[in-house]
Amino acid sequence: MDYYIRYIDLPYRVKGVTVMDEEGFFNVYINARLSYDCQQKAIKHELTHIARGDFFRIEVLEKIETM
Repeated sequence: MDYYIRYIDLPYRVKGVTVMDEEGFFNVYINARLSYDCQQKAIKHELTHIARGDFFRIEVLEKIETM
């Protein structure tokens, strides 16, 4: 599981988002506007998605797309 964590300003309601790049690396974007504790929770949440393989499960992707 190869990933990079990047801190960027996101809208306040977005805590984090993960995108897989064309080389197969996961880029975890964490909202830089959050407190340290909230950032740590967001990182844990995003890494859980990676560890579970959610990006390769069609039922999970379909659910996310309908949100």
